[in-house]
Amino acid sequence: MSGNLSQTENRKELTVRGLILGVIITVVFTAANVFFGLKAGLTFATSIPAAVISMALLRGFKDSTIQENNIVQTIASAAGTLSSIIFVLPGMIMIGWWTGFPFWTSFAVCALGGILGVMYSIPLRRALVTNSDLPYPEGLACAEVLKVGSGDDADAGSVEEGRAGLLAVLWGSIVSAVFAVIVATQVFAADFVRYFRVGDKGSVSGFDFNLSFALFAIGHLVGLSVGIAMLIGAIIGWGWGVPHYSLMGDLSASVADLANGTWSHKVRFVGAGAIGVSAIWTLAKLVKPVISGLASAMAASKVRKAGNADSLPRTERDIPIGIVGLITLACFIPIAWLLGYFGQISGLGDHLAVLAIGGVAFVVLMGFFVSTVCGYMAGLIGSSNSPLSGVGILVVIAAALLLVAFVKPHVGVEEGKALVAFALFITSVVFTVAAIANNNLQDLKTGQLVDATPWRQQVALVVGVVAGAAVIPPVLDLLNKAYGFVGVAGAGAHALPAPQAGLISALANGVITGNIDWSLIITGIWIGVALIIIDEILARTTKHMRIPPLAVGLGIYLPTVSTLMVVVGSVVGWYFDRRADRSKRPETTKQLGVLLASGLIVGESVIGVVIAFIVGLSGKAAPLALVGEDFGAAAQWIGGIAFALIVLVLYRWIARMANGLPTKS
Repeated sequence: MSGNLSQTENRKELTVRGLILGVIITVVFTAANVFFGLKAGLTFATSIPAAVISMALLRGFKDSTIQENNIVQTIASAAGTLSSIIFVLPGMIMIGWWTGFPFWTSFAVCALGGILGVMYSIPLRRALVTNSDLPYPEGLACAEVLKVGSGDDADAGSVEEGRAGLLAVLWGSIVSAVFAVIVATQVFAADFVRYFRVGDKGSVSGFDFNLSFALFAIGHLVGLSVGIAMLIGAIIGWGWGVPHYSLMGDLSASVADLANGTWSHKVRFVGAGAIGVSAIWTLAKLVKPVISGLASAMAASKVRKAGNADSLPRTERDIPIGIVGLITLACFIPIAWLLGYFGQISGLGDHLAVLAIGGVAFVVLMGFFVSTVCGYMAGLIGSSNSPLSGVGILVVIAAALLLVAFVKPHVGVEEGKALVAFALFITSVVFTVAAIANNNLQDLKTGQLVDATPWRQQVALVVGVVAGAAVIPPVLDLLNKAYGFVGVAGAGAHALPAPQAGLISALANGVITGNIDWSLIITGIWIGVALIIIDEILARTTKHMRIPPLAVGLGIYLPTVSTLMVVVGSVVGWYFDRRADRSKRPETTKQLGVLLASGLIVGESVIGVVIAFIVGLSGKAAPLALVGEDFGAAAQWIGGIAFALIVLVLYRWIARMANGLPTKS
């Protein structure tokens, strides 16, 4: 027994080659994600593609392990989330405060905020991962990919099941990748879109089904209750919100423009209000488990100090809480200097103490709040679907309100722009904290499922944060010089939209100048309160039926292109699992369904990186297009029918493969 323990302790996990490979993947994926995000308003998750690449490259080493591959994906996952800073930082260009992205300032924002995000999420691990039943869909998918690819899947129980699992991941990846390539040729449409008039008063609505196997697979993994909650949110947003508020818009505009404009400028803020109150409620419910997690971390620290560290299970060994505290405090000092320096060069030097000390207090408190909420949302619907831009909206409103209350009365009108810039700057720090905390808990869930050591993952993510932080400023600067941003003077015809940055900078300006419609956010708050009450009633009167308020808020806030396919996937996954219960091998069938969903995420994620690079190199929006825009209507029907048929074939194949496996001895 002791020999096995020693072998487990000495296995390859945090290695030099793993660190180097992880950093290289992080640099490449970060650059791709920054461009993709500025262009499309979305970033893609990088954990699973990194895990696949790592397994392919490290397979040549006889002593490589599933835990070493897990470290590589942990480092590279920073590329998927740290690049979300593009939802805030370009706002500094849009308001005319910066003309480029100063390297050291931008690097410090990303690195310090990211390291804080890692530190904040460490005491949350026990509350939100170890002692939680949150699904963590991407963490689960990544773990399944690692298990199958490494051949270490102890749960398979047989060579046949392992082979079936590998086939499920492989064919899921191939199918989703090929489908994504055909979508890039525009022979299949990217989505199935319809906008229409509602009633005789001229109001409008619509829907947008994204033909994405990755979103479909996310739905399968998150389950029916989250999917139904998001559908309720979409119905509130597009069944009531868009028709209601569109009557206040320009009714002479096209149906599509009026619908999308109403959602962007009205309904989205209602969703932000619902997310805000649901987030506060979620945090309130998490106070007890978070305190319990902190107490557990302190107890583990005492065990270490007593010289009994070996008695702690390896899977419960975080970075010691004392070191976490020291690193956290060490980050606050340069953050205070950074905020003071920014205030000084912005002409707000007379209020340096308030900006530096108050700013750090804001980062401390708001950072921990958003870390908890984002960690919960990542566990609920996955990191890549977690509405970080919604969190950015709440943070920038809070920062701007505090500046209006404590600084604006003591400065002249000419300093108004400087206050907007400061609000965006401090939001970018908190936003980075949120992004990395959102990501780290997903990674730690993967680690829990593959028997990894938490402290090694936490160290690896800090490495990934620093690598990503070094890449983001020059890539942003390059793209700003090459394309510019929509709405900025001098931007060319191919200017990048950067929609979230435009929205958040407009919000900061609106709050500080007093030009914002609070009624929208208050309406969202009341909707959120009603949802919380309904969910609590269901919790006390039913066994399984729940409507997570945060998921409903996401359904209102996110565009239907991001939610409806998740809903479809959750319903299909639920139906598949019910059918599996009546099969010869129910658990095996369900497990193969999870692996198929994991493969669907892998294929589209990997090909998304490739297509992003092709777009970047070519400078064309659709470099792989084989048909023109006049083929659009036909492409929607062809793509939609093909998508439905592929889903049917894949799930029938999985069910038959499971039933055909030999019975375990």
